[in-house]
Amino acid sequence: MKLPPLHWLAVAAVVVVGVVAVAASPTTANGPAAAAPSEDDDDDVGGGGGLDGVFPFRAIQLYNTVAGYLEYIFDIVIAPITGGVSNKKQVTSRVSYKKFQIIRVLPSDEDEVLDLEAMSEEPGVQVWMPIRLNKTADLVLPPSVARDVKRFLTQREINFVVLSSDLERSISKQNPKSPSLNQKSELKATKGHVMTWNRYHRYQDILDYLMYLSENYPHLVELLPIGKTIEGRPLKVVKISSGQTRENVVKPAIWIDAGIHAREWISPAVALFILRQLVENKSYRTLVSEIDWYILPMINADGYEYSHTVDRLWRKSRRTAANKSGRTLWDTSYGCEGVDLNRNWDWHWAGVGASQDPCSETFAGSHAFSEPETRAVSDFILDHRDRIQVYLTLHSYSQMWLVPWSHTKKLADDYDDMMYLARQATEAIQKVHGSQYQLGTTPSLLYTTSGCSDDWAKGKAGIKYSYTIELPDKGMYGFLLPAEKIVPTGKEIFTGIKSIAKSILKINSMKEKTKLIG
Repeated sequence: MKLPPLHWLAVAAVVVVGVVAVAASPTTANGPAAAAPSEDDDDDVGGGGGLDGVFPFRAIQLYNTVAGYLEYIFDIVIAPITGGVSNKKQVTSRVSYKKFQIIRVLPSDEDEVLDLEAMSEEPGVQVWMPIRLNKTADLVLPPSVARDVKRFLTQREINFVVLSSDLERSISKQNPKSPSLNQKSELKATKGHVMTWNRYHRYQDILDYLMYLSENYPHLVELLPIGKTIEGRPLKVVKISSGQTRENVVKPAIWIDAGIHAREWISPAVALFILRQLVENKSYRTLVSEIDWYILPMINADGYEYSHTVDRLWRKSRRTAANKSGRTLWDTSYGCEGVDLNRNWDWHWAGVGASQDPCSETFAGSHAFSEPETRAVSDFILDHRDRIQVYLTLHSYSQMWLVPWSHTKKLADDYDDMMYLARQATEAIQKVHGSQYQLGTTPSLLYTTSGCSDDWAKGKAGIKYSYTIELPDKGMYGFLLPAEKIVPTGKEIFTGIKSIAKSILKINSMKEKTKLIG
């Protein structure tokens, strides 16, 4: 946390640091303990904020707490008198992850799990993959604590490896440079749109592509506006249908959504790839003639745009916090905006794995369906639940095919039915490029959580085959999967979804035959 640029406040902060450092220094019966050996690590620039040796996490926490109160005092007492402003991080400028590190840890006992969980609560630390016994977890460390964290892990003999020594450099490599205006004009002239599958596009490009499909394939594509985001961006479901149907037979429908978490860029890109295959590739006309498709390629449009313009790792929506928790200091600070849209659904809302703290990345909102994005999607699905037989939501990362439930370790009554279709899908996926997707419930493979869309789709909307698909990879790139992986990933997932669609058609055919026999 940066402190206000006033001399007296800076001095106060230095005094605080000195007191905390002295109080926190490890000692022995004969005096201060020997300093920990230094690391030969050129990437540890500014580790520990200039405080060498092992700096206990409680001391870091104390420092940040005191610094926060000093900043608060300045903002409400000094600033109104002097006209000054605190040096609080302004979100109008782009967030830099220069020298941030990604480490992978492997806790081997419960004590190590507890140590890592305590460490993950430190300011600036992000948990990309959950901390579990005998499972790897990915953590993002700011440069201010990276060196101390790694020393802490070394002293505790907790296995870890550095995946990235400069996260900003990794971010810069993910997406190719945006085409020039001339290049965009040429693309639009030749293709009718600027959408490609070799880069991650902005939301306006996505909307333009949807409009292009509806205008050029009016016999197949219909755009259905279902609402707007908190910042007023339109949410449009793409209905793909041939309109053909047999007499007295209601066509089944499959729902696909993506982009509920802003930083997971691969998910909307894959949804758009699937959309292109169904509409522009004539090879799949049978799938369209036998099944109707509802695809929402972007739920969290506000957060997605924010992840492009301000903070690449932003996860939540962009609702402005309104002191919902009754806190007095941090409700309006950076990171306290937004709601985790995958904790906002009316199914065991605000239970395990969801937070009621606006500053948490898993903040569930003020109440179930408090957000216009989730409310719009849920209303649409409920209006069409008599036809939607499959619910698919695309996320990243970890390469998993997840089945409900998420809120409990108890298996659903029809768990075997869901697993049978999902197993066929993952086996089909593996045949494309050899990619292996883990298959199971969220608690068995990741963590227990509540208020999720797939649980709601099954529990409330009554959609039997509801799945969350966690896209690649397994952690080499994490949320920063290079754009060159869009097409390979899209081909795999579309193959898996085709398997699900064919299974649904077979199931429906068997039901019809049974009715005729009966």
